[in-house]
Amino acid sequence: MSNDSRSDKPATQVVQAGRRPEWTAGIVNTPVWRASTILYDSVAHLRESAGRDTHHRLFYGRRGTPTQWSLADALTELEPGAEGTFLYPSGVAAIAAALLAILSPGDELLLVDSAYDPTRGLATGLLKRFGITTRFYDPMIGAGIADLIGPNTRAIFMESPGSLTFEVQDIPAIVAVAKAHDIATLLDNTWATPLLLPAIALGIDYTILACTKYIVGHSDVMLGSVTAGPGRFAALRDTSFQLGQHVSPDDAWLGSRGLRTMAIRLKQHGESALKIAHWLKGRPEIATVLHPALPDCPGHDVFVRDFRGPAGLFSFVLNGGDEAERAALIDGLAHFGIGYSWGGYESLAIPVDPHRHRSVNRREHAGPMIRLQIGLEDADDLIADLDRGLARFAAARG
Repeated sequence: MSNDSRSDKPATQVVQAGRRPEWTAGIVNTPVWRASTILYDSVAHLRESAGRDTHHRLFYGRRGTPTQWSLADALTELEPGAEGTFLYPSGVAAIAAALLAILSPGDELLLVDSAYDPTRGLATGLLKRFGITTRFYDPMIGAGIADLIGPNTRAIFMESPGSLTFEVQDIPAIVAVAKAHDIATLLDNTWATPLLLPAIALGIDYTILACTKYIVGHSDVMLGSVTAGPGRFAALRDTSFQLGQHVSPDDAWLGSRGLRTMAIRLKQHGESALKIAHWLKGRPEIATVLHPALPDCPGHDVFVRDFRGPAGLFSFVLNGGDEAERAALIDGLAHFGIGYSWGGYESLAIPVDPHRHRSVNRREHAGPMIRLQIGLEDADDLIADLDRGLARFAAARG
């Protein structure tokens, strides 16, 4: 099997990427290489190995084996122009390593106000303790971010669409400003994955995935990744080695297993979610549906321009109501679990309150908000379940 996948479409790449013959040895899947100690033929061999670049070379278990390298290589291949990928035990660990690879005491980070709450916590906690300041910016700022850049600004962190409220950022406009000022750019691309938004091709320096979600796809592994653009991988790798970051080969193997079906799963997630979003939009109990593929979602025009399609996560705002009435809707759902995370095969529904996690723009909404992860169940069954939930909501409101 040839390894030249440069012209392949994404659905082919997720099946074939990362399966080097020297790692698979004729087997379809790269085996699980579990290792701590690596044995050498002699003292000379040991010393010679220690003096080389250990990327894709057996050195010590913490530096990885073909099981981890296979998944990392596959994620790199999905990002045209990328230099390399490093794996982490969670998405939050990936975010932390990427930021620490760039920032030093006295530096400033510009962080999108709609970012994942643990990202905010990292910025206002650990980074602040290390003498790194953070300024939050409106996700719809676009090229206007130039007005926020100061003499110590070293990085701009994006998340598009944004957590909970799903604003779509103008990534090319922000990247252009960053490059003009020699500022690093990072993107949490978990919602779209490289299949729907190839971030490195848009000029992003570090694209981050909580692989726990769509890469794994089965709600059974914690995993993260950072893929680096040209000239950026060495700093990321060195920082990650110094932090002792490592992913279990068993978890990496499960990530590779999930990756092989991600294209078809993501397509189904997206189609079902969009069908349900359109259905919700026509209901009188619903004030707003926050789905990037709908015309009234902030940044929809940018979504149409930059993204290849929808994914399976979105929110909606109830038309009035309170906490108890929102809970009446969620608690009785038969096909939606109540739990954090998303991207697995099962549907989820949780209450969300984005105003608790905003600094710049505390947008007011007509009522309580619910976030849906649309899984691989039949969309009509999910609609029927939500229909019964809305009836409970209406009854609770009297």
